[in-house]
Amino acid sequence: MQTTMLDAARLASMDAAEGTRLLKGMRAAALEGRRSRVVPRTEIEESWRRMLSRGLDPDRGHHAGLLPLGEVERRRRQSPLTEVLPILRDALVAVADAAQHIMVVSDAEGRLLWREGHASVLKRADALGFEVGADWSEAVVGTNGVGTPLVTGRPMQVFSAEHFVAAHHAWTCAGAPVVDPRDGQLLGVVDISGPLSTMHPATLSFVTSVTRLAEAELRNRHSAALDRLRSVAAPVLSRIGGRALAVDRDGWVAAVTGMPPVDRLALPKSFRLGRSWLPPLGMCSVEPLPGGRLVQVSDEGAAAGGATARRVVLDLSRSRRCSVTVSGEAGSWTQELSPRHAELLFVLALNREGRSAAQLAQDIFEDPTRTVTVRAEMSRLRRHLAEVLAHRPYRFTEDVRVEVVRPDRPADLLPHSSSPAVRLAQGRHP
Repeated sequence: MQTTMLDAARLASMDAAEGTRLLKGMRAAALEGRRSRVVPRTEIEESWRRMLSRGLDPDRGHHAGLLPLGEVERRRRQSPLTEVLPILRDALVAVADAAQHIMVVSDAEGRLLWREGHASVLKRADALGFEVGADWSEAVVGTNGVGTPLVTGRPMQVFSAEHFVAAHHAWTCAGAPVVDPRDGQLLGVVDISGPLSTMHPATLSFVTSVTRLAEAELRNRHSAALDRLRSVAAPVLSRIGGRALAVDRDGWVAAVTGMPPVDRLALPKSFRLGRSWLPPLGMCSVEPLPGGRLVQVSDEGAAAGGATARRVVLDLSRSRRCSVTVSGEAGSWTQELSPRHAELLFVLALNREGRSAAQLAQDIFEDPTRTVTVRAEMSRLRRHLAEVLAHRPYRFTEDVRVEVVRPDRPADLLPHSSSPAVRLAQGRHP
């Protein structure tokens, strides 16, 4: 049977009734295990598969309890999205209100922290539990414009019956994730939701553009903060004879002396004052500065870290918070990982004998010719992990014990990944 994928552009241009009819038929076939003539978009099909494997009820759904108001306020204060909320409001709320939509902003866990827009739509959202403090992660409420972009890390529009749970079929949502430019961490999702009949084809592009403005504002604020730290650190560094750096709390370097400049220093999670071993500098002395830290390198400890690193823990138990921890006699440090770096380290942990660039390209991209991309990513990884990662071939060094912490369910292992090696580990056909 010849099939046609019902893509977002076609859906957005359809009559609402026709689009809903097609989507409901497509969803019914998927739930019954049948193949219909019209098939869902890849990201929708993958989300539905995750929901079916979890046993989520497509007819009734589920809602977690609301966060107490005090906890919502605490999360708002701690979220960097608070800094860019005026940008989001100025760009989106008036448009959402005029179009009978609402703007929703979630944190990285899918909890709704802010919600504004058309009064009648806000009332309809209350009936769905789409309110401040609610959990709209994909695992709780199924495929939707808040939770699914948190899993995929990509902007996404969910039309009517593309929502896994039937109660959401009268809605269409367009959500885009916001990433912190300081550390690459996912901060949350900005979403515009409303009745299917009032959704404009350009809504997702509009929301995505506004989130890019918000990220640019965060980047500008970070640059200004580094300038302030540089001004404070300049007279201090001028009096130091050895190697030293002024860094902010995320490891971004404002100024250096006695050594080549670098963009960022990999800092452990528990970055404390006093003496500490920092890759790749070795033993350092850390002192406070207004807006950051002064790091002075102890020459006698500069090479100590590589000789003492003996254990690596690759933590993949949280889909968007993967990390690697390196431990040895001199202490330990933890580095957050991008999705691509998590994939690469996972493959190397499975293949202790090592992989060539072409083999890694096959493992990750299913294309052995993409060696340039692999080498570039491995070069970035080895800036922080040179003491435990060797090359020619790429591998963990022989004297290191590697432990991989996986999620409880195989399907939750790097769920965003399209890597053949990861799909095989998830129990899916590679």
